[in-house]
Amino acid sequence: MSPPPLSICVFCGARPGHDARHVPVARDLGARIAARGWRLVYGAGDIGLMGEVARAAQGAGGDVFGVIPTHLMQAEQVREDVGRLVVTDTMHERKMLMFTNSDAVVVLPGGAGTLDEFFEVLTWRQIGLHDKPIYLLDSEGYWQPLIALVEHVIAQGFASPSLRALFQPVADLDALETALAP
Repeated sequence: MSPPPLSICVFCGARPGHDARHVPVARDLGARIAARGWRLVYGAGDIGLMGEVARAAQGAGGDVFGVIPTHLMQAEQVREDVGRLVVTDTMHERKMLMFTNSDAVVVLPGGAGTLDEFFEVLTWRQIGLHDKPIYLLDSEGYWQPLIALVEHVIAQGFASPSLRALFQPVADLDALETALAP
């Protein structure tokens, strides 16, 4: 009996950002998730990189699971035609449901919300609440300042060097797909 397909939680921006090169990466990630038969778990919005990943996954026949808090349904233009949609009361519940329904976390470019999501799952891993892999998709070097900040935190003695091993930067989608493939 083969193992169940992977569920990939994708945290990313609800905006496309100024660098147009991130949009095709988001689309390609969604298409690759579907092509592998994996499930996309995401924030249920239809805007920004978040919407790009979901539309591509769904357009390629992928299984899409969206989670959105009530207060963001209009702002993030909830995508209601996904395979499964869960509406939560709070952002914390959203993150928790997305995380608990996934086998791995992939972080694409994004803003404060994406950083919050990354640091929360990283902290959970640091304190031993999970051992799921966390990947920073460093397309166009977007995450280099964050990686430098983590190094700074370690150098200043606010985290152990073991923090580096709790997440993995990947340069492109090929490296990410290789890392995720069983």
